[in-house]
Amino acid sequence: MTQSDNFARLADLEPRREALEEIRHHLHANPELSFEEEKTAAFVADKLESWGYEVTRNVGGHGVVGCLTVGTGGRSVAIRADMDALPILEKTGLPYASKFEGKMHACGHDGHTTMLLGAAEYLARTKNFNGTVTLVFQPAEEAGEISGAQAMIADGLFERFPCDAIFGLHNHPGAPEGTVLTRSGPIMAAADTAYIKVIGKGGHASRPHLTVDPVMVACSLVMALQTVVARNIDPTETAVITVGAIHGGEASNVIPDDVDLAVSIRSFSPVVRDLLQKRVCELTEQHVAAYGATAEIKYELGYPVVVNSDAETVFATEVVRELIGDDKVSTCPLIPGSEDFAYFLQHKPGSFLRLGNGVDSAVLHNPKYNFNDANLPVGSALWARLAERYLAAGGNGAEA
Repeated sequence: MTQSDNFARLADLEPRREALEEIRHHLHANPELSFEEEKTAAFVADKLESWGYEVTRNVGGHGVVGCLTVGTGGRSVAIRADMDALPILEKTGLPYASKFEGKMHACGHDGHTTMLLGAAEYLARTKNFNGTVTLVFQPAEEAGEISGAQAMIADGLFERFPCDAIFGLHNHPGAPEGTVLTRSGPIMAAADTAYIKVIGKGGHASRPHLTVDPVMVACSLVMALQTVVARNIDPTETAVITVGAIHGGEASNVIPDDVDLAVSIRSFSPVVRDLLQKRVCELTEQHVAAYGATAEIKYELGYPVVVNSDAETVFATEVVRELIGDDKVSTCPLIPGSEDFAYFLQHKPGSFLRLGNGVDSAVLHNPKYNFNDANLPVGSALWARLAERYLAAGGNGAEA
């Protein structure tokens, strides 16, 4: 950061930490699952309206969009936070733990929402930009098949609220708190699922020769599927095939008629993604046929690869370095997890960042996970500074 700039600094948001913690703890205690974020959305919308934003509710479900225009600049930058919680029984023992059994903010979306609200308040108070800030509070990121990002886009998000670029972030357990990880190009994986039913011929366990044992076939298939990555995917590429569930049979002396498998498939490029689908399906059908069994395959395409555009990632990295220093910024490794922010990046240039949640943080989707409150001023200052820089009167943001 140069001595002469007047963009948001961490010191500008630190005094707001107590207020931000109050917001985050309220959201954490009152989690709402995907497609159920009615009260969370109303809370967010009311805050934005009180600060002078033009607010549109119910975008793609419970989505909230807040817009604030200052000056005559024609550019617009969008920043997104997700709002939904997970169906997990919380085990943190925190005084602000979830009030609703079986529902929990175990992925930090309460923190993501709070940081963007912190930036929203600061930007509305200081108005140190020239253009339009568009804040996207998204529901149903955890939904999977039809996500909040898809729903908001289908509801005309980018037509109704034009922007030149869009940015987002996710907390990152395992990285030191207050550090930021960035990466151009692919950063998070496409996540697809294959549901496979191996169909054999059941019978008595003592007479296996009179059956086609789907349990044995399924076990062999689990091992065979690992050869797809090992022998069909270029070693310089990255892919994962994990059989996460296998169900079949009820008694030790009965060979069942069929066995069900659920397979998670991760990739970082469209070419590899297509090849994985082709080979998983081909290998499954041919492998089980060798044992005299058949297979029914339901292959579901999930979230696509999150691909950060180069110019916007360079810009965001520059903003982060100015804010917290070079020593707290690093290159993010490829993350096999998935994110529906990928859909936004299929329509607009932008970048998705990772914010360290602490080296001792519980992992995401764990019942003992908790968002690190020390990050609230950091994330708020990051979003405020990024918006100011992008919409600076001098035009020193990322090129549109």
